[in-house]
Amino acid sequence: MENICDYKNCKKIGQYKAPIEKDNSKKFRWLCLDHIKEFNQSWDYFKGMSNQEVCMFLKSDMTWHKPTQSFSSPSNYFNILWKNTLNGGEGILSNGYGEKIKTKINFSDRDREAFKIIELEVGTKWDKIQIKFKKLVKKYHPDMNAGNKKFEEKLKIVTLAYTQLKLAYKGKK
Repeated sequence: MENICDYKNCKKIGQYKAPIEKDNSKKFRWLCLDHIKEFNQSWDYFKGMSNQEVCMFLKSDMTWHKPTQSFSSPSNYFNILWKNTLNGGEGILSNGYGEKIKTKINFSDRDREAFKIIELEVGTKWDKIQIKFKKLVKKYHPDMNAGNKKFEEKLKIVTLAYTQLKLAYKGKK
């Protein structure tokens, strides 16, 4: 079935979609070539918007109109992880005075898997784990990968592995 141009009394075949509203909805109408050209020349997405509204739209468009938080926001998930990383080494394998406690740690299968995820040998010293984790956070952070969900999921897995190791080292001191 062919669509008829939806422009006044036009009887030509409507082969081109034109939006009815500017809310990115699925609502559209069919127009012929002549009328789609006319429509495109007169179409102004920002018509009726103030300069401030246009600026807000363009700013929001940079993040695909999804809410974001600054990295320094106290409730930002990655900021919380980062602070935990920076503070995580204090006291984990020390006596509180900066002196390392020498212990033999028996790692569980989950701990061994966590080492594999973080790409370190089983039994790596805590300070090396922290350094590697910081590098991986930077590597897989969504801001460094244009919001790619694959990297976001990888970061979550790395974070869980780090948390597993943190608990392993903390529980064995």
